[in-house]
Amino acid sequence: MALKVELKPHERIVIGGAVVRNGDARCRFVIEGNVPVMRERDIMTTAEANSPAKRIYFVLQLMYLDRDIGPHRDAFMTLVEEFMTAAPSAWPHINTITKHVLDGDAYKAIKATRALIDYEEELLSDVLRPERLRQNRDHGNEPARTGGRGPHESRHPHEDGSGSMGHRPL
Repeated sequence: MALKVELKPHERIVIGGAVVRNGDARCRFVIEGNVPVMRERDIMTTAEANSPAKRIYFVLQLMYLDRDIGPHRDAFMTLVEEFMTAAPSAWPHINTITKHVLDGDAYKAIKATRALIDYEEELLSDVLRPERLRQNRDHGNEPARTGGRGPHESRHPHEDGSGSMGHRPL
């Protein structure tokens, strides 16, 4: 199946593992064959994967671009389990994403994860609303710090606190 692509000046795209950067002018071309393709605007860097849902997106992106779900399955399952523990209400989103992964369609899983990222942002914006924070403080419901970790220490040895997955292979 052929895919028609139009790139803006200096826009990048990943085609089958190669990064292609457009020149100074808009261009159009057709990709023939079955290779992973991701536009620059859809690619998430390790630095941008700074939330649980975005880390799920990042691992799915690796699955898609590598064309192999297997090497990243454990990381994906761990992230999904952690997300579900923190936000069980996200089950419909997680269920859809997981079904796509089990079907071997990482691209559809990535698309479905965009809704999970939006849902996560919605949950966080509700929790962090000033009136909600004030209400929690007034009722003694401030979250208690547990454990000996500092604010930048992760409970996961493969994370360095920056949102990056560190040097540990996924």
